Amino acid sequence: MTSIAPTGDQHTIEGGGFRAIVTEVGAGLRSLTHDGRPLIVGYSEKESPPGSAGVPLLPWPNRIEDGRYTFDGQERQLALTEPKSGNAAHGFTRTLPWRVFSRDDSSISLGLRLFPQAGYPHILDLTVSYALGDSGLEVEIGARNAGDTAAPYGFGAHPYLTLGEPVDGAVLQLPAAEWLAVNDRKIPVGRRGVQYTTYDFRTPRPIGDLALDTAFTGLARDADGLARVRLTTADGSRGVELWVTEGIEWLQLFTGDTLAPDHRRQGLAVEPMSCPPNAFRSGEDVIRLAPGESVTHRWGIGPLRPA
Repeated sequence: MTSIAPTGDQHTIEGGGFRAIVTEVGAGLRSLTHDGRPLIVGYSEKESPPGSAGVPLLPWPNRIEDGRYTFDGQERQLALTEPKSGNAAHGFTRTLPWRVFSRDDSSISLGLRLFPQAGYPHILDLTVSYALGDSGLEVEIGARNAGDTAAPYGFGAHPYLTLGEPVDGAVLQLPAAEWLAVNDRKIPVGRRGVQYTTYDFRTPRPIGDLALDTAFTGLARDADGLARVRLTTADGSRGVELWVTEGIEWLQLFTGDTLAPDHRRQGLAVEPMSCPPNAFRSGEDVIRLAPGESVTHRWGIGPLRPA
């Protein structure tokens, strides 16, 4: 009897010394290695993604308080998928099967038509594309409003960067000037500057025992328009980088302290987001997609060479 993986078909792509495994369910990134070294925390084909590892979060990232929001004068109620805290979390598409649109040896594109859901009466055509090149992995996430009414939209992704060891000894560089304080339900209560706080990683320093499940913004960008997050060993001999283009103004960092023991603090989730937590409720940075309108976002991961 053939065993079916919880994440469905497994799609392997290779190029430039990189190898990635992409899943049918959720269009997730299950593994990413460079010359055999893992760049993200992967998981077994026999598992579901622990802590939403590697999964795109659509059509909103993070949490919505009480699952309630108002759009164009309509009050809406989403299913409470985080019942312990009474929130709607991470969109709809993590557990849905995606169809392969195109692929070759080093790239793959998957698509999904998202039909109306409770609290979200819209139709979106969604795409996730992964491509490997000499510098690493590039990901493009797209959405087109295929319905006849305007739709609120946001995107997120959930890769856990790894150095192959616990994050406590890792050195983090994060070019973010602000962070969001949250309540005990992980809903934002205010924006704060990082200066003189434990959340200031603009100059690289060790993570230590700091527990992070924190959204950051005010991203500084390099001359090419990219904001880069870097994680390195203390001696600088190994490192991994995640980059985001303009239009991605938020990053959620999570040290995995609430995960099962095998995964706790084994990697640092660096989550690109187009809008902050609770965005459908607050309206901050929510993208309004008119009928027929499309939007894309790009981000990527690559190794850092020794200094």
